[in-house]
Amino acid sequence: SEKLLKVATSIPRDNLVSLGTCFGKFTKSQKFRLSVMALDFLAPYAKYKVWVKPGSEQSFLYSNHVLKSGLGRITENTAQYQGVVVYSMADIPLGFGVAAKSTQECRKVDPMAIVVFHQADVGEYVRNEDTLT
Repeated sequence: SEKLLKVATSIPRDNLVSLGTCFGKFTKSQKFRLSVMALDFLAPYAKYKVWVKPGSEQSFLYSNHVLKSGLGRITENTAQYQGVVVYSMADIPLGFGVAAKSTQECRKVDPMAIVVFHQADVGEYVRNEDTLT
């Protein structure tokens, strides 16, 4: 916001580390890991989406991958290893993931196969609330 930007101008640039909402962090290998705090900003613009069944929502929120048996819907033409936003069947964004299988492969795979790798979920607020910044 502009108000936050104006307040930040009173801090010298050498002392300012960051400003605004934290979207993620860089790992030690210099790869960017998206944080769940970016979910509200990115979910409306997501090109690839996955909807999970009500029985699998809790499993995903406990940092587990999404299995084919818990898959409700998936966006057409989702490629393998494509980043996706995971939604509940009520269109509530739950987190981020990476498609383990393409849309076409999801139709043929057995029910216990992983279709979305877990990356971040809204349950992290509760599990890591003291370390999230």
